[in-house]
Amino acid sequence: MAYIDYYKVLGVDKSASSKDIKKAYRQLARLYHPDMNPNDKSAEQRFKQINEAYEVLGNSKNRAKYDKYGKDWQQGEAYENARQQGRNPFGNGFEGATYTSGNDFSDFFKEIFGKEAGFDRGGFGTAHGKFKGQDLHTELTLSLRDAAVTQPTTFTVNGKTIRITLPAGIQNNQQIKLKGYGGEGVNGGPNGDLYITFQILPDPTFERVGNDLKTKVSIDMYTAILGGEVQVETLSGRVKLKVRPETQPGTTVRLKGKGFPVYKKGTFGDLFITYTVELPKNLSDKQKQLLEQMKKLQENGTSA
Repeated sequence: MAYIDYYKVLGVDKSASSKDIKKAYRQLARLYHPDMNPNDKSAEQRFKQINEAYEVLGNSKNRAKYDKYGKDWQQGEAYENARQQGRNPFGNGFEGATYTSGNDFSDFFKEIFGKEAGFDRGGFGTAHGKFKGQDLHTELTLSLRDAAVTQPTTFTVNGKTIRITLPAGIQNNQQIKLKGYGGEGVNGGPNGDLYITFQILPDPTFERVGNDLKTKVSIDMYTAILGGEVQVETLSGRVKLKVRPETQPGTTVRLKGKGFPVYKKGTFGDLFITYTVELPKNLSDKQKQLLEQMKKLQENGTSA
């Protein structure tokens, strides 16, 4: 695996704080998100690299191992654990060790652990203990509308491409575990797990509150006074909504079941619509006269 400088990927210095790293990640994730760069393969690849870099640098333990071992930071922990169990990472002494002609490990570890344990004769021994691979952590950024539908997604973690189906209704900062998708186990041990934390981007139309959605719809003064119909956008398309006569600015109505899907439940929250009233501009003299007449009628308390 080629060495990738994750600090350069995120554009931060090696002394950057965790807060600075998270800030840089979020800015870059928004900039290169596929929703913001449709059909742009270079932006898509950059987005994958940014997520991979944050998976490592955004976790203090992973970052410490990366600073120590570089591209081999994952295997480093497994072998450190093995060394702590005995005199060397391959068991107590050389008893029970078998030699193989293959080389399943990087030259980096062959140099550090192979010579130290006496296994510099073309292969590595098999250890007595089995060790679970390292758990991995990563963040995925989704738009609100992507999070509202069940869909397949592909992302890269530690150089590996992973394809999963995301259920509709994922919450902001929700974490899910993919068992066995972490680092490879040692000596036949189980693979580690992958923990994914989701960041949901703000939407220009809808504000999400739990499983409910809020939005604002502008109506003209005449519709507000006389009533009528208005087109309202929902996650599932536009719908017609009746406006009652004498609707006041700030009036909120509810569309039941038109909100956000409830995670793995098959139900939906509600959509709350708040009306704003747009006043007319560039009135003609005739229109102004009619409004003056209405004002006088209102002041006199009569409708005739």
